[in-house]
Amino acid sequence: MLDSILGSLRVVALATKTDFRSVTSREVALFEGAHGWGEFSPFLEYNYNESVPWLTSAIEAAFVPAPVALRSEIIVNATLPALNNAQEIESLLDSYPGCSVIKVKVGTDAIKDLERLAIIRELRPDAKIRIDVNGLWDVDQATSFLKTAGDIEYVEQPCATVEELRELKKRTDVKIVGDEVIRKAANPFAVDLSGAVDILMLKVAPLGGITRALEIAEHHQLPLVVSSALESAVGISYGLQLASALPSLNFACGLGTGSLLAVDVAHLPIKDGKIELDDVRPESALLNKLAVSNERLNWWKNRIRMTWSAGAERYVNERGWTI
Repeated sequence: MLDSILGSLRVVALATKTDFRSVTSREVALFEGAHGWGEFSPFLEYNYNESVPWLTSAIEAAFVPAPVALRSEIIVNATLPALNNAQEIESLLDSYPGCSVIKVKVGTDAIKDLERLAIIRELRPDAKIRIDVNGLWDVDQATSFLKTAGDIEYVEQPCATVEELRELKKRTDVKIVGDEVIRKAANPFAVDLSGAVDILMLKVAPLGGITRALEIAEHHQLPLVVSSALESAVGISYGLQLASALPSLNFACGLGTGSLLAVDVAHLPIKDGKIELDDVRPESALLNKLAVSNERLNWWKNRIRMTWSAGAERYVNERGWTI
C-alpha cells in the first residue's frame, strides 16, 4: 500500500510572505491517487503520533471519493499574522479581495495586539474582526483583553483548557471558538464542550480527513467554521470540500491562507471574498521548481513510513480504504 504513496511523492518548499507563527517556509509532501492529490504537511516539529491524522487525511483525499458538495463556493476570511506596520497590514489585506471578515493573530503582547486591531479598523472600518489566541491567555488575561478590544465577532481558543474556557464563558458575551481543545485532544469525541465554547473549528488535516471531521461535528452539535493549517492549494482544496459538505455553514471560513504564501503549487483565487470549489492539481513545472533536495525528500519518505506505522495503517484498514 505504502509504495503507491511513496512512488508518486513530491515534496516542495513554499516561502511565506511574512513570519507566520515563526514559519517562513512550508514544506509539504504531495502524492497522487485514484481520486486526486493528497497533501501531508504536519509542521516539522510534530512527532509521528501527532502526524497520523494528517496522513490519513491526505490518503482520504487521494484515494476516497469526495462527499457530495452542498455548496459550490465558500466565503472566506482574511488572516492577518502579528504585524503592526500599517503599510504591511494593508498590503496583506489587499491580497484577500472582497473579504469582509478579518481573523487577527493576537496573544503575545496586549498593547501591540490592541494597536493592530486599531490599525485594521482604520483601514477596513466595515470589516468584522475575529481574533485567534492559540490558547495563550489565562482566564483573567482573556477577560481583560475582551473588555478593551471593541466589537469582536468571536475569539478563537483564548485559553488552553476546557475548564478555563468554561470559566471565561461566564465572564464574557463574546462568542468562543474551540480549536486546539479538539484537534489536539487524544479523543475529540470524549471532550465535553458544554458551557465552554459556542462554535467548533474544523481543520481537515489535523482532524484526520473529511469523514472524521464530519463525525466530530455531528457528535458535538455546535455551529461550525472550517479553517486551514497553512497548507498549499492542494490541502486548502480539501478543506473547501469539507466546508462544502457541511449541512449548515454560517461563518466565513479561514481557507484563504494561500494569500500568506509567496509561492504555491496551484492557483486557487479569492474572488469577491469567496473561493470556488475546484479539482486542484499541482502544476508540474511548479513541482519541479519548488522541489526540495533529495535529502529532504528522503526525510519526508521516512516520516511517512513512520507515521504509517504509528497508526495511519490501522486507521486506513479500519475504514476499508483501498490504496
